[in-house]
Amino acid sequence: MAYIDEEKINDIRNSVNIVDIIKEYVPLTSKGKNFFGVCPFHEDHAPSMSVSSDKQIYRCFSCGAAGNVFTFVKDYENVSFLEAVSIVAKKAGISFEYKDNTSLKVNNQNSSLLKILSDASKFYQNNLSTKSGEAALNYLKQRCFTSEYIKEFEFGLASGNNTLYNFLNKKGYSDSDIEKTSLISTERNIHDVFVNRIMIPIHDLDGNVVGFTGRIFTDSNDPKYINSKESDVFKKGKILFNYHRAKNYVRNSHELIIVEGNMDALKLYTAGIKNVIALMGTALTTDQVNAIKKMRSKVILMMDNDNAGKLGMYQNGNILRKSGIDPSIVLLSDAKDPDEYINKFGVEKLNNLLKNPLSFLNYKLEYFKENLNLDDVTDLSKYVKLILNDLKEEHDKILVEVTLKKISKDYNLDYDNLTSEVNLKKDSGLVNITNKETPDLPKKLDEAVANILLAMMSNGKYIKLFLKQLGVFPEKWQRNVVNEIRYYYDKNKTINIADFITYLSDKIEIQSIVSEIVSNYGDIEITDELFNEYIKAEKRKIINREIKELKDRIKNEKDINKKIQLGNELTKLKKEVENNGSN
Repeated sequence: MAYIDEEKINDIRNSVNIVDIIKEYVPLTSKGKNFFGVCPFHEDHAPSMSVSSDKQIYRCFSCGAAGNVFTFVKDYENVSFLEAVSIVAKKAGISFEYKDNTSLKVNNQNSSLLKILSDASKFYQNNLSTKSGEAALNYLKQRCFTSEYIKEFEFGLASGNNTLYNFLNKKGYSDSDIEKTSLISTERNIHDVFVNRIMIPIHDLDGNVVGFTGRIFTDSNDPKYINSKESDVFKKGKILFNYHRAKNYVRNSHELIIVEGNMDALKLYTAGIKNVIALMGTALTTDQVNAIKKMRSKVILMMDNDNAGKLGMYQNGNILRKSGIDPSIVLLSDAKDPDEYINKFGVEKLNNLLKNPLSFLNYKLEYFKENLNLDDVTDLSKYVKLILNDLKEEHDKILVEVTLKKISKDYNLDYDNLTSEVNLKKDSGLVNITNKETPDLPKKLDEAVANILLAMMSNGKYIKLFLKQLGVFPEKWQRNVVNEIRYYYDKNKTINIADFITYLSDKIEIQSIVSEIVSNYGDIEITDELFNEYIKAEKRKIINREIKELKDRIKNEKDINKKIQLGNELTKLKKEVENNGSN
């Protein structure tokens, strides 16, 4: 497995002009310093995407898409990051070779594990085509998996008797490395973990085999499914089953379907519904949500028709809503899961459900009614309280108002009483969504943080000025971005936004934050004077926070001497605010 050098990738990026590459996909028109075109990542009818030749970045004012030439090609073509690098290199006439299972900046240990897993997958696949694999193969065909799909899904067979261990051992892999993939166990004695099971590979977002699901295919009291344990390369919270295949179809359909089980996803795929992924656990993680957001598509949740599935749709729907995605819901009446629904009613009927999904709001209103009799006053009260408690977590003030008006009308309840329950401030239209005190900060301070970070990503001198004048940000996400900026600059002795975005290719959360900063502020030209103003603004925010904390301490302090001491500290801080200018 080849190791891809970051310097080589930066050389490829520097050899092309982002404007020329994007022009091959989207017509661009020159206006002033930048170029503008229709954004391909949302339904855009007026040019809302700006492309900067100076900074070598693009940004959409409407949907927030932003990045460098590699991220544009990656998202447009729905390919992995390294595939995007390869495409750009080809356009530039530069030789760039990599294997499908190559990962950027992956360490030697992980490279070895990925190679073992790849070889294990091929071994399992080969088993399926031997005489010992006939029963498993027949089972798959009975489940309506054709030979073509069996090959595409890379189905295999774990036959047991340490056959996998012996195979990998002969290839020269160490016992310790094989064990790290969770394919073998050394408890008591060395043995294969998967025995007499159909093997379904689990891939990471880029298509590398990182684990397996093993399914029994004969009568047995053993668990129907067992999954690989987590390893250095298999982190369930970073993976979505079938993502590497589905992304190519989501681009055309602009729609992503999320189901509960691996086999459900594969069954839908064989039925022609290929824009489908499956969860790797009960609740979506931040990494998984970020991967979903990169698809920039509508999202439909279609989970099992049982209590756990319905709860999963409610919980994951809320997670998606908080991330800015408004999901829809498909309910599978008279079937336990998508597989059974297709078997009972056919794929055409399922497609009709997918064309007419429930809004998440309407789903929640129905979900809260479960096991309640709304003709009963007590149950009706429970139902309304469930809705009101849910609305306390809702950021969309219009959705809150619409919901409150609906239940007010439907159940003849006083609207003002309902609004007071969710702390809806009619004059401002804001919802108090938590019980925690949150400082009401001027918008300029939010701009200050973003522009300080933007400046630091653009020029090393602003990194030095930040460290000298401010030194640290108060919030963890801000410190995380600064740490990545400092690491990159210390390593390369230079920094620019386009290359920094490349460096963040495997740091999804940080890259998402940087993309948002670029999207909102990428056209701003930072000067020394402007940077100093932003630093002063951020200092004022930090000092004001300290002042508030001191006031609280003074209020609660019983010792008069300590009260005086805290008062002196408060006076110093207030003078510091005055020296930095007033808010």
